[in-house]
Amino acid sequence: MTDEATPSRDTTPEAPAVPRRLPVTDVSLVVLIGTSGSGKSTFARRHFLPTQVVSSDFCRGLVADDENDQSASSEAFDVLHYIVGKRLAAGRLTVVDATNVQPEARRSLVKIARDHDVLPIAIVLDVPPGVCAERNRTRPDRQLPAHVIPRQNRELRRSLRGLEREGFRKVHILRGEAEVSAAGIELEKRYNDLRHLTGPFDVVGDIHGCRSELETLLTRLGYVLTRDAEGRPVDAAHPEGRTAVFVGDLVDRGPDTPGVLRLVMGMVAAGHALCVPGNHENKLGRSMDGKKVTVSHGLQESLDQLACESEEFRAEVRAFMRGLVSHYLLDGGALVVCHAGLPEKYHGRASGRVRSHALYGETTGETDEYGLPVRYPWAEEYRGRALVVYGHTPVPTASFVNNTVCLDTGCVFGGSLTALRYPERELVSVEAEREWYAPVRPMITDAPGAREGRPLDLADVAGRRIVETGLHGRVAVREENAAAALEVMSRFALDPRLLAYLPPTMAPTATSRRDGFLEHPDEAFAAYRSDGVRQVVCEEKHMGSRAVVLVARDDAALEKRFGVAGPGAIWTRTGRAFLSDDALTAAVLGRVRAAAERAGLFEELGTGWLLLDAELMPWSLKAVELLRRQYAAVGAAAGAALPVVLSALERAAGRGLDVGALTARQRQRAADAGAFTEAYRRYCWPTEGLSGVRLAPFQVLAAEGANLAVRPHDEHLAWIDRLVDADAALVVEATAGARDQAPPPLLHRTGRLVVDTADEASVAAGVAWWEELTAAGGEGMVVKPLGSLVRTERAEGRPGGLVQPGVKVRGREYLRIIYGPDYTEHLDRLRERALGHKRSLALREYALGLEALDRLAAGEPLWRVHEAVFAVLALESEPVDPRL
Repeated sequence: MTDEATPSRDTTPEAPAVPRRLPVTDVSLVVLIGTSGSGKSTFARRHFLPTQVVSSDFCRGLVADDENDQSASSEAFDVLHYIVGKRLAAGRLTVVDATNVQPEARRSLVKIARDHDVLPIAIVLDVPPGVCAERNRTRPDRQLPAHVIPRQNRELRRSLRGLEREGFRKVHILRGEAEVSAAGIELEKRYNDLRHLTGPFDVVGDIHGCRSELETLLTRLGYVLTRDAEGRPVDAAHPEGRTAVFVGDLVDRGPDTPGVLRLVMGMVAAGHALCVPGNHENKLGRSMDGKKVTVSHGLQESLDQLACESEEFRAEVRAFMRGLVSHYLLDGGALVVCHAGLPEKYHGRASGRVRSHALYGETTGETDEYGLPVRYPWAEEYRGRALVVYGHTPVPTASFVNNTVCLDTGCVFGGSLTALRYPERELVSVEAEREWYAPVRPMITDAPGAREGRPLDLADVAGRRIVETGLHGRVAVREENAAAALEVMSRFALDPRLLAYLPPTMAPTATSRRDGFLEHPDEAFAAYRSDGVRQVVCEEKHMGSRAVVLVARDDAALEKRFGVAGPGAIWTRTGRAFLSDDALTAAVLGRVRAAAERAGLFEELGTGWLLLDAELMPWSLKAVELLRRQYAAVGAAAGAALPVVLSALERAAGRGLDVGALTARQRQRAADAGAFTEAYRRYCWPTEGLSGVRLAPFQVLAAEGANLAVRPHDEHLAWIDRLVDADAALVVEATAGARDQAPPPLLHRTGRLVVDTADEASVAAGVAWWEELTAAGGEGMVVKPLGSLVRTERAEGRPGGLVQPGVKVRGREYLRIIYGPDYTEHLDRLRERALGHKRSLALREYALGLEALDRLAAGEPLWRVHEAVFAVLALESEPVDPRL
């Protein structure tokens, strides 16, 4: 039949069409296919939003100002493909309105869909060519040559049978005008989209045939088991309606793969559980379907165990495994569950690549010393909003990394079976009954951090680094600073497993212009007032050295959390052990532990350990060599030289020489030297054992699962007061009835005063308190926002920058130790000191310190905590005036 005869045949009236609902996945690429005039644009306008449709005609208009300019087609399709890619990248349903009758045109669209891991769907409008020709004749803006529509129709006919082979996952063919008019679109959710399920959930890690441990874990989680007539568990339901979610690898290696499958399949069928496939289910399913697979990694155990089951059960297993979806989006997209982990760009997507990543993860292409593939550390780069829960790679202990957590804790290898309670983010584990299958790679090594599955690595800290913080954005660490920190950390620091925090440097208040003063509280109060901070707390600065104290309720509590048994540790701002005497360290920690126990802090905070920020006194306890070499030497030199000078001047005056001005000058120098000696001696006193040692905590930094450093300072001081009172009571009890006078308590109270920066009387009281402290020989005070963590406000309510967490205001006489005996004679020059770098450093280190505590509280692995801690130490090597 000739093409010319076709139009007469097309005029025959069509029978009414039965309405069809075309299922279209909610995130997909819909490709309309049909000759010019088949009604694609009308169909698109009727069934899709205008923003969802990308038309080739519209794109021609964009590039040529004429939708019918066929010479602009190449550029127009470049624009069309670009827009389609951007929409698919954003996860939006996209419809392409073009003829798409040629395979090469469809091929490029299918590729774009695959590149963005969405399903390509074809909707074919197979309208008779005569109808199409008539429609085009009635359009004054489009007059096609006579051969175009017949040619397009021939290309369409050749394409119909091969669309699925081209990669289209769904093909809908509408034949004739009536069927096109009667058709409707039915959006359907992706199989992995269970965002409407909000939980609560209990996500269970890799089981590998350990049915008994699974029963124990489910029971501990509160599930009630249902058993069949033979006593086998076939279901488990939670009385509070919680849903179990299994991350795959139910099978292989363990003693009872059929028992695990029977229980999990029963829970899924009853609506009490969800399950995603693991790589072991994928391989077992292919083997049971008769596909050729390599029998290894415990597959033979599963095949042997299933051989003892009925054919009916084996058929149910095959059907179950074929129906498993690669991953699930749950709780509005806030939770993603998969087997091997999934970067954010794959969440909710559907493609072979996504399924492969969900099943097997990604490797670097290398193998380790055991011949196993090295996994690409995708979780270290993850910054997504959704919590990704997965398994696949055994780790000794589950821990959170960048809002991800691996629950494969190697139950079949003698480790444990772990579940995550969601949204509580609570990890629950049961120990394996035995080692059921010997691992190729040891579960635990001696390397720090290895028990969390990721030992510390030099590459984590060497070279230029960028550390992301939740409070201050990205903090850069220079390569030379990292090298200096590495030298200190590797040679002098204590065990990195304990080193959970380093305190930040603190900037001094703005330079005072008051006569005789370099620093004064007025500037501190004014600065916070200008930042919008109404209430500040002034805390006494103690005559000691900064110390971080990690104290455990018992040795087991420390080992459980930090992997090191013992009472705790005390370290300096640079991570070194504060005391060289281990017995003295243990004695101090023992007293702090007893005080915390008596004060009820362990119980109240629900923790087995506490991290404290403190001052340890006297200064000479740590800095005795510095005192001997630097401060005492200056005082001794002045004491030896200046009396001789004054004696000579007095003799010269007796001979009638005019040396009055010079004598006055030297007498002032002698007085300054005496004041200098008196100042540093206040920080030195003898100690013997605990006698003479004082510890002044001023902040409770962290406890199990909690970063407490962001709590208001009045809460911290209340906790500290309870500690101090408890220590004093313990001393009294210990010496009750003794003839000798009771020794002074170890713990020392931190004096404080709350000041309203907008109230003149309150500010005056703060100044008077500082003057009283410094007149009595005190170092001065630290002024902090009472609310602890404070930001400045920006326009439109956007969060501003961090406010200084504290500024030190040092006393006039104490500053002699810092700037020299006669510094008051050079105040004009010293007032030109630059504080900008010091303030910037203080904010960056503060943000890093809180980041380390956040990661510690979230249960993240050691390398993540250590990354932020190491960055604080690295920043300390930045060049800055050490006197500030």
